Amino acid sequence: MDRPLKVDEVEPISAYRTVPRTGVIFVMAEASARGFRYGHPEWVNLGQGAPETGPLPGAVARMSSVDIALEAHEYSPVGGLWELRETVAHLYNQRYRKGLPSQYSAENVAIASGGRVALTRIAAAIDAVNLGHLLPDYTAYAELLETFDRMIPIPVVVSEREGFHLSPARLREEIVGRGLGAVLLSNPCNPTGRVIRGGELRAWVDICRELGCQLIFDEFYAHYLYDDVALAEGPSSSACRYVEDVDKDPVVVIDGLTKNWRYPGWRLSWTVGPKQLIERVTSAGSYLDGGAPHPLQVAAIPLLAPEVADQEARAIQAAFAEKRKLLVERTQQMGMQLAVAPQGAFYGFVNLDNLPESLRNGMDFFRAALEKKVIVVPGEFFDVDPGKRRRHIPSRLKNYVRLSFGPSFESVREGLMRLDELVRSR
Repeated sequence: MDRPLKVDEVEPISAYRTVPRTGVIFVMAEASARGFRYGHPEWVNLGQGAPETGPLPGAVARMSSVDIALEAHEYSPVGGLWELRETVAHLYNQRYRKGLPSQYSAENVAIASGGRVALTRIAAAIDAVNLGHLLPDYTAYAELLETFDRMIPIPVVVSEREGFHLSPARLREEIVGRGLGAVLLSNPCNPTGRVIRGGELRAWVDICRELGCQLIFDEFYAHYLYDDVALAEGPSSSACRYVEDVDKDPVVVIDGLTKNWRYPGWRLSWTVGPKQLIERVTSAGSYLDGGAPHPLQVAAIPLLAPEVADQEARAIQAAFAEKRKLLVERTQQMGMQLAVAPQGAFYGFVNLDNLPESLRNGMDFFRAALEKKVIVVPGEFFDVDPGKRRRHIPSRLKNYVRLSFGPSFESVREGLMRLDELVRSR
């Protein structure tokens, strides 16, 4: 007869699923294990996914305090304070919809606690659908698309030889050929800096209106524009400019204070789209997150006045254009290649093929850079793969890294100098 098992021999049953670390979280954990901490004077963070938050020449003075009225200690509505929703709608109408008969209202806006929360609400509100997502793109999309399994993620590959560009004609082919009911992308793109703008962006909206395909634009870098064509229409970019009917066109955008106003610690975002979708994302928020902080919503209202927002955008473009120029010049001098110089955002997505052999793999480059106390992000993390369905195929982005020019000019310059020393030493 078998002997009974002792308690300490019984395998415990776990109720927890494995939650993967997204690319940047993995990178920061590896750096922290080697002594990195935020504010450490010896480290340079070129993996940073946030802009510098201090004063910039020509920018509006930074917010230094928040007054809290007694009523602001109460919960705010899940969809956000009505006054803030009206302010967001007014900003979009002033920037993108002057003279157009269809205008956004507060009912076309929902407020959330940051971009990931806004995206999560949208994912919860969308029905079962084939959802196209571009490769490369923002690393956190992988976990988002894996969690909401009603959406079947369909990768749409854009290649280096095409400058990481998806033409309107190919967008149509992908929607029709793959039966896409929605397309998700960052614009400007994280990590490549590619921007869909002007007539091309209009064509995207027209195609998706015609085919009934939901366009989900992550516009968190809409103030970071460096291309004369993109800047011709104003200091910011949005698909909302090309919407015909704000309540019928299948276009939804998200943005927030994180990047475009340089307040990442506030974790405050908004979703703009048709009223029916806004009602659904608000319902989803009631059980997912409960709503954004009341006091910060009140404090955000003056920041979204059109003249304030435009002043911030122009200051960002002037300051970050200098850092962009530095990054483009220095990476090319090191032998790195850029398929497209960043037209937007604050990243360079560089190819390592021409570097010494020991540095041609993004993960090897990342670990070698850590020895110089410089943080970068390996390119393979942007090869978004929900559910690891393509894990048997080596990543086509393994010979890339993303370099951020989000930190101060001095930090970016120091980090590039250390990377240059690394390349020269091999």
